[in-house]
Amino acid sequence: MTVGSTIHDIGYRHYDGRRLGRGYVLRSLYVHNLRACHGFGRPARAKVMPSILALIMLIPAVVDVGVVAFTKEPGALMRYSSYAVTLQVIIAIFLAAQSPVLASRELRFHVVPLYFSRPVGPLDFVLAKFAALVTSLFALMAVPVTVLYVGGLIAKVPGSADQLLRYLGALVGCVVFALVLAGIGLTVAAFTPRRGFGVAAVIAVYLLPTTFVLIVQGIAEVRTQFTLQGWMGLFAPFNLVDIVQVRLLGAQRSAVGVPPGIAGGLIALALCTAIVAGSIAVLYSRFRKAGLS
Repeated sequence: MTVGSTIHDIGYRHYDGRRLGRGYVLRSLYVHNLRACHGFGRPARAKVMPSILALIMLIPAVVDVGVVAFTKEPGALMRYSSYAVTLQVIIAIFLAAQSPVLASRELRFHVVPLYFSRPVGPLDFVLAKFAALVTSLFALMAVPVTVLYVGGLIAKVPGSADQLLRYLGALVGCVVFALVLAGIGLTVAAFTPRRGFGVAAVIAVYLLPTTFVLIVQGIAEVRTQFTLQGWMGLFAPFNLVDIVQVRLLGAQRSAVGVPPGIAGGLIALALCTAIVAGSIAVLYSRFRKAGLS
C-alpha cells in the first residue's frame, strides 16, 4: 500500500541581514530587566509597588523644599547624604520586592538555557541584571536628592559651591548604596526561586543584621565603648556605606556610629568592593549551573 505525501513550502529563508552581536544582546537584556524592575511589559499590578515606593521616596524631599521656601530657613533642608539612610526602610522594601523579579523568574521556570543558546554568556546575563537593579536603585535615591538640591538653589540656600560639592558627594554615595544593595538583593533572591520566599529572605538579610548592629551599638554607647560602636557599623548594609560617605566623601554622620579615621573609610570601601565582586561571582556560578542543567 503506497501512502501519498506532499511537500509544503512554508517560507523559511536564511537571515541575510546585519548581525547585531553580543553588545546588542547585552543592551537588550539590560533594557528588558530595567523595564521589568518597574513593571513595564507586565500586568498593571506589577507597576503598583515600584510606583508607590518611588512616590514615597520623593514626598519628603518635595515637602522639605516647600518648608525651606516658605520659612526661608536654609537649615531646614535635609542633608543630601543622609536621605538614603533616613529612608532606608523604603529602599529595603523596593529591593526585596524587585530582586526576585530579576533574579528568580528564569530559575523558577527553567528557561536560563534558552538565553545561553544565543551569543550571550552567564557573565553577560548577570551583568545585565545587576546593572538594571543598580540603575533602578540609583534613580530611586538620586532623584529625591536632586529635588533637594534644585529646590535649595531655587530657595537661594547660601553657599552654592559648597552645596554643589555636597550634592555630588551624595550622588557618589547613591552609587555605592545601589551597588552594594543590588549585589546583596540579587544574590539572596537567586537562591530562593519562589518569589514570596525571595522577598522574605531579602528583608530578613536587611533586617536581622541591622537590628543586631543597633542593639550592640546601643549597649556599646551605654558602656562608653565608642570605638566598638563605630566598627559594628561595618556589619549593617546602610551603615557600611554611610561610613564610606563620612570618612571618604566628607559627609556628616547619619548612622549611630562610624569607625575612626580614614582607615575606617578604606576598610568600609574594601568591604563594599568585596560584596559587589563576591555577589557577581556567586550569581555567575548560580546562573552558569542553571544554564547547564
